Amino acid sequence: MYSTRIAYVTRAGQRHTLWVSDADGEGAQTALSSPEPIISPSWSPNGLQLAYVSFESRKPVVYVHEIASGRRRLIANFRGSNSAPAWAPDGRTLGVTLSRDGGSQLFSIDAAGGEPRRLTQSGSIDTEPVFSPDGRQIYFVSDRGGSPQVYRMPASGGNAERVTFNGSYNISPALSADGKLLAYISRIGAAFRLHVMDLVSGTVTALTESSADESPSFAPNSRLILYATQQDGREALMTATVDGRIKARLAGQTGDIREPDWGPFQK
Repeated sequence: MYSTRIAYVTRAGQRHTLWVSDADGEGAQTALSSPEPIISPSWSPNGLQLAYVSFESRKPVVYVHEIASGRRRLIANFRGSNSAPAWAPDGRTLGVTLSRDGGSQLFSIDAAGGEPRRLTQSGSIDTEPVFSPDGRQIYFVSDRGGSPQVYRMPASGGNAERVTFNGSYNISPALSADGKLLAYISRIGAAFRLHVMDLVSGTVTALTESSADESPSFAPNSRLILYATQQDGREALMTATVDGRIKARLAGQTGDIREPDWGPFQK
């Protein structure tokens, strides 16, 4: 597990920093620092690059950043919003949310950039794509049924089926590497809590009693989930076992800390 790395974002005053650290939170190093927000870091399948959204140009734009060299390339800077990058398992394409045609819709785009290909054709907000481990499906969030829920469709686009039915507000899907579990955030009353669904049985388990959970991400061994939350009035990065029985707070940065993503095993 400790041959893996995590990425997360902190905010101190007007300074936003993207960090890369060991999986236990130690050894954090700055990948990017900016006076504008940085959100949605997403590790490439080989663990050598991060895609993320930066607001440096005063609007959301998607970059891919090489960790070792610090070099980065602009992937999506179209009219409107460019957000929620997610890597396909082959590392060659990204799923992104673009509003260039009006509402927020899902597109695929080459990891080197280029012209995106539209995947959804709804009149609703479709966002937060994530690929299944075999690359055949995309899970995403849509309000096409009236409130945000998790759906899935073929990775090339096509008919979507609803996946989450418990609760009226479910967002931020994350898939385990073995393809068996879906983690997501469900709003229960006024609280946002981490949940896990067994994709075979459909059984849903609430893993936390906290009220401000966000951004779940599985460890590469599928046994732990990393997420951001508030503990004792302060932001924290936590891990939870997939049954919710054991939770641990990560070491490292303090302050306003969020948007964690757990990287793959280093090849």
